Amino acid sequence: MELIKIHDKTFEPYISAQQLEEINARMAAEVYQDLGESRPVFVAVLNGSFMFAADFVRHYKGECEISFVKMSSYEGTQSTGKVHELIGLSSSVEGRDVVILEDIVDTGNTLEEIYRIFKDKKVKSFRIATLFFKPDAYKKDFKIDYVGKPIPNRFIVGYGLDFDEVGRNLPQVYQLNTSITMTNLVLFGKPGAGKGTQAAFLKDKYNLVHISTGDIFRFNIKNETKLGKLAQSYIEKGDLVPDEVTIQMLQEEVEKNPNAEGFLFDGFPRTIAQAEALDAFLSSKGMRIHGTLALEADDEVLIKRIVERGKVSGRADDQDEEKIKNRFVEYNEKTAPLIAYYKAQGKYHAVDGIGTVEEITVRLSKAIDQIKAE
Repeated sequence: MELIKIHDKTFEPYISAQQLEEINARMAAEVYQDLGESRPVFVAVLNGSFMFAADFVRHYKGECEISFVKMSSYEGTQSTGKVHELIGLSSSVEGRDVVILEDIVDTGNTLEEIYRIFKDKKVKSFRIATLFFKPDAYKKDFKIDYVGKPIPNRFIVGYGLDFDEVGRNLPQVYQLNTSITMTNLVLFGKPGAGKGTQAAFLKDKYNLVHISTGDIFRFNIKNETKLGKLAQSYIEKGDLVPDEVTIQMLQEEVEKNPNAEGFLFDGFPRTIAQAEALDAFLSSKGMRIHGTLALEADDEVLIKRIVERGKVSGRADDQDEEKIKNRFVEYNEKTAPLIAYYKAQGKYHAVDGIGTVEEITVRLSKAIDQIKAE
């Protein structure tokens, strides 16, 4: 596989020049089928669409005109969320069939600006044709009439698309390669094992995005998101929140960080079904779990820790030893199958969870370094 480096990022081949040719031919045929009797005006959005626009009109069989507008909304590999029109239309499109040629639609911010520009142009018809579309990132309700290829929410470069103005001239499309540096980990541990404390250290040391199911639930419920309201409806009835709701929340967190160098999953998965769903989701993104870390400690030691913690927090369930032991039993019952699941994949790493915070961090770091070296 041919890897290329642009600035400080590594990219891998994603869509070949031949595939791009086939996509352009198909899209041009679709538009011609709808507008072949008229002479449409194609409006290409610069700079990213210049290659797409040139190849698209080359494949278009009918009469047409082409014009350009120039906008910007990217800085580096992240969308700024702000769109600036730099160059406007120089000729009237009143009474004409207009087709916007976009290189990529992700959040929809640029699309929103395009709709605003053409709102009062009195065009006969208005259509959007985009070479690439990121459905996971799209936040708007504007209609997209022609899509060349839906893609995951990964950063791509080439064939007109750039990374800080470099890479536009590449004849094929490359995607950001995170497999070289990305490390995705699952952190296990009984109540009182210190997962939260260690996660705070590890996410900073290895530049990981920490995804805690507890934090995700609290955020969604507090902010009354669609998933939060759904979860709350189960909680109010005294029912367990279904796996699919939890998994959707987790997926949203992953998709918010398309350029992360890795994820640290804390409190998830808790069942084989969840582990399989996580593997399937990550696989769809070209990612995987690299290793699981299990903080192991004697129950009696953990009970003492939790009781002491309960004296400070005032939580009654942290001061009742019988309830604590019941939580351990539940943990063991749920986690035992997961241990076997990840051992079968060669991804299970037990770490001694007894000692000072610093000593345990050193042990976890040694295990992670070993995982990264594999």
